[in-house]
Amino acid sequence: MVRLAVVAGTRPELTKLAPVFWELERRGLEYVFIWSGQHYDYMLSGVFMEELRLPEPDASLGVGSGSHAAQTARLLVALEDVIDRMGPGAVAALGDTNTVLAAVKKGVPFIHIEAGLRSWNMTMPEEVNRIAADHVAQLLLAPTRLAALNLAGEGIPADMVRVTGNTVVDALASLSVGPSSDGGYVLATIHRQENTDNPSRLASIVRALGRIAAETRVVMPLHPRTRKRLGQAGLLEHLASSGVELLGPLSYHDFVKLLASATVVVTDSGGVQEEALTLHVPTVTVRYNTEQPETVMLGCNVLAGADEEEIVRLTRVMAEKSEEIRRALSRIPNPYGEGDAAAKIVDAVEGADISIREPDMRGTPMLTYALEASPGPGSRIIYGVSCDGSITRRVEGTPMFMVRRAATWPKRSLCRRQSSTIDTGSGCTASYHTSPGGSTSQC
Repeated sequence: MVRLAVVAGTRPELTKLAPVFWELERRGLEYVFIWSGQHYDYMLSGVFMEELRLPEPDASLGVGSGSHAAQTARLLVALEDVIDRMGPGAVAALGDTNTVLAAVKKGVPFIHIEAGLRSWNMTMPEEVNRIAADHVAQLLLAPTRLAALNLAGEGIPADMVRVTGNTVVDALASLSVGPSSDGGYVLATIHRQENTDNPSRLASIVRALGRIAAETRVVMPLHPRTRKRLGQAGLLEHLASSGVELLGPLSYHDFVKLLASATVVVTDSGGVQEEALTLHVPTVTVRYNTEQPETVMLGCNVLAGADEEEIVRLTRVMAEKSEEIRRALSRIPNPYGEGDAAAKIVDAVEGADISIREPDMRGTPMLTYALEASPGPGSRIIYGVSCDGSITRRVEGTPMFMVRRAATWPKRSLCRRQSSTIDTGSGCTASYHTSPGGSTSQC
């Protein structure tokens, strides 16, 4: 295997990359750990490194906070120097933070862990980052089948994609934290820029949490940035006086124990949505979109946006259905895998010919996808990709999963008819039939 540089810069990246580090260590493989320092507070990173038994970084870039442009610029300069000195054969990273945009600029082959996630929301810096990361990567490790289908829909060659599962399952298993009984409280986490930096949205969420706290116990660990924004908006005292129990940042183990016993979690975090599904905790997401459609498809998660009335109403609904949801999730496979994602990731890295090369797409079909939305009867969005590369788009809702595919194969293609079946993990099976005459699928 080539000498691997693993780049991380935030607390969520540490929790998801920890199992990969453990697997590399277990196999005795050579790697270097580059820490960008995008999260530089001890409770946001240092305590996680200790708790997750992570190695000391071989290089710390110390970029700190700042605007997205400033962070990325500092990373470009610092990371280029480190890569030149350490000479890795490939760089691996998660793809939704500013760290990765700097990593892929150097021209070293790039491995994108957690590839293919899409919220379809280009106002999110993370969405811009993950799309850019996918389209410059030489090996794309998708956590779910739906993520892999997103990559296919964007024209990424299938031989560059592997479905590995999500390392969040590995991380939770390592802490011996699993589904628990209902502890009788609502857990809330709010940190996303589109919520904290918008005073109107932040005030709406705070009012909703205050109303929920009048009915049941609400516990809320506060990200330092969220605390700062609440103070600036004059909402911190209101939140505390409404009965919400405010905590400081927690260690990963303490947080997931708190999450496992929550009746409902109200969150804007993509990672918490994944953890909640794995721990069978009903979720209300205070966003208008999600890169975790599996959680919605399986009925574990609902999107409330930042609307006060919807947050309160859906929290009540999910609390009433909490035990039913927990029982239902206990009977079905986890779409994020069985806790062996890190092993599959390292297998893929060891077995791949990772290089920057010219692709041969002479036998690749031009694809047309139809995406249907859930929930909402008749709600869907249709995308079309024609042979000349032009894109058509008709919106009748929000896309949640892919159900139909048609393809026009180039005349030079010698591909024979093939069939495959993908189990989406939700009782829905997508069957794909491909041939030089075209391809179809149904769900």
